[in-house]
Amino acid sequence: MTSDRKVPRRIAGVIINSLKGGVVPRTGLPYITVGRRREIEALLHDIDIVADGGASFRFIEGRYGSGKSFLLQTVRNYVMDRGFVVVDADLSPERRFYGTKGQGLATYRELMRNMSTKTRPEGGALPLILDRWIESVKSETADEMMRETGAEPDPGDSLFQMAVERTIMDVVRSMQEMVHGFDFARLLTLYYRACENDDYETKGKILKWFRGEYTLKTEARQELGVSVIITDDDWYDYLKLFAAFFVRAGYGGLMIMIDELVNIFKIPNSVSRQNNYEKILTMYNDTMQGRARYLGIIMCGTPQCIEDRRRGVYSYEALRSRLADGRFSRGGNRDLLAPVIHLEPLSAEEMLVLTGKLADIHSQLYGCESVMTDDDLAAFIKKEYERAGADTHITPREIIRDFIELLDLLYQHPDVTPENLMETGTFVTASSVSGTSDAGRSADEDRFAEFTL
Repeated sequence: MTSDRKVPRRIAGVIINSLKGGVVPRTGLPYITVGRRREIEALLHDIDIVADGGASFRFIEGRYGSGKSFLLQTVRNYVMDRGFVVVDADLSPERRFYGTKGQGLATYRELMRNMSTKTRPEGGALPLILDRWIESVKSETADEMMRETGAEPDPGDSLFQMAVERTIMDVVRSMQEMVHGFDFARLLTLYYRACENDDYETKGKILKWFRGEYTLKTEARQELGVSVIITDDDWYDYLKLFAAFFVRAGYGGLMIMIDELVNIFKIPNSVSRQNNYEKILTMYNDTMQGRARYLGIIMCGTPQCIEDRRRGVYSYEALRSRLADGRFSRGGNRDLLAPVIHLEPLSAEEMLVLTGKLADIHSQLYGCESVMTDDDLAAFIKKEYERAGADTHITPREIIRDFIELLDLLYQHPDVTPENLMETGTFVTASSVSGTSDAGRSADEDRFAEFTL
């Protein structure tokens, strides 16, 4: 079941440690991707539409630990490789789409903080994007002038600087017709001039404005000469502006990825929940009706937070009527081109392949031979799926955490075999059962307890 594919040790460590902690690694996903082929193909079709100037909106629905975040990160890595800019955020009680205490703006700030590109996948890519855009404009202008004159222009020459500024103004003017486009374009021009004058203080202030960190209009007016700031009401409009700008800066478009939609479901006040769902409706209508361009949006949530008619997304009738399945999506006939993608559990065969990959990566990380044979892997999967209620409640997250725990114990205790651990009966319920009484525990169970101390 193992392969000869070499995984860099740093990436192997990220994969194993992240999965053991119950979170999705942000790097190394191609080494462990299993299944989800149809879902990934459907989402990649959306990316093609966005790259052609369109827009898309999808919900990914699945239980906790079912692989929503994994699918989201897989698509994130793919779109960055395609030259897209990606912004992502997890919602929380402090980060929503709308709120009376700036929760919508907090989400915008998190998205901007996590702005990523292929060359800056860890986030914080906005300064890099702006500087790269200005350098590309300079390079294109120099090439054009060289074709016209036959001589390489002097970067300090006033004619060259005027030509560069004209090119930038062409980009700026094309954005001024969009909502809030005039001030956005003005700040792009100011950023260019600050770069030319090595004015790092002004550059920092402009970046602060783009990140939504100004709280008072008077402060922005005094420092930058603009009379508006990004607020809870209009932050989404600026993401549409960024999408348009990124394409003009040489990128494929903008992908917005939102996880933990359940935090909207948990809002106790019904009016606040409805205001958040109304914001989602605005974003959905924009993308579906062609008012947004070069923009893709993916949101992830549990079945309850989406389908619940009392508090979920479907409690907002305008969204429910647009998103609910039709009459023919029944009996295993899943429509993966619908706005909501329902994640089915990974099959036992797919989990067998995944555990084989993880065993190989684990052995590479610790520089040891894997003691797990194909028969051991099959026995482990069989044990996991024999749990009470496994057919409806077991998730990949639980199985993966159990399996990495098994690998860690085998590495630390080379005198123990996989069969010894799996025969105890304690291991296979380690992630779901606690508080077992010591009375009547077998000798094997006592031995296993020693390993887990």
